[in-house]
Amino acid sequence: MNYTVIIPAAGQGSRMKAGRNKQFLMIGQKPLIVRTVSLFANDPLCDQIVVAANQAEISDMTVLLKEWVKSGKVSITTGGDNRQSSVYAGLKQLRKETNLVLVHDGARPFVTRKEIRLLLETAVTEKAAVLGVRVKDTIKRASDGIIQETLDRSELWAVQTPQAFGYPILMEAYKQATAVSFNGTDDASLVERIGRKVHIVEGSYDNIKLTTPEDIVSAEAILRKRNGEK
Repeated sequence: MNYTVIIPAAGQGSRMKAGRNKQFLMIGQKPLIVRTVSLFANDPLCDQIVVAANQAEISDMTVLLKEWVKSGKVSITTGGDNRQSSVYAGLKQLRKETNLVLVHDGARPFVTRKEIRLLLETAVTEKAAVLGVRVKDTIKRASDGIIQETLDRSELWAVQTPQAFGYPILMEAYKQATAVSFNGTDDASLVERIGRKVHIVEGSYDNIKLTTPEDIVSAEAILRKRNGEK
């Protein structure tokens, strides 16, 4: 059940309004990317971690991770112009013997070891699985400001990361998407496109992605709840 993880972290996160890549923001006295990478560096089942960083930030990212994360598992590669191209760049860096690949957002530092294990169990047998949580709100489809329909909430999930796939499946999905310039909203959408079934594993509402300044407040609250950090 050992795995490799690709962590795309090349985006500038303009919605965070931090004036720099949000990966370097301090969350509870640790940089965001350090919290995320450490989740996997400390997991004995994780064999390799590939961080896809912005070319202009490779040096800073290298120094940061060497200082904070004492692990020989971590390598850094140059990411692309968007998340999809960054993940593809990471895929190209994986070892030939790689079997199971996880893709996890650099800005999602609260996934737990338990959730990763549940995801792995499904991915080993099904070859394609994602974490997700059931949608709480009523969701409506609208056009030009007019509601067209109310969707069945019992069928709706908010999909998270990690997303886990057999390496050959994910690589084929990325190759085919690249060949026709198809851009998906996540890795699962590329795998779905080549006709593979993707299974959902129920995760946690704590597994948030830090995108806007308001998310920092939520992140600090999660830390206080879990660890008593100030």
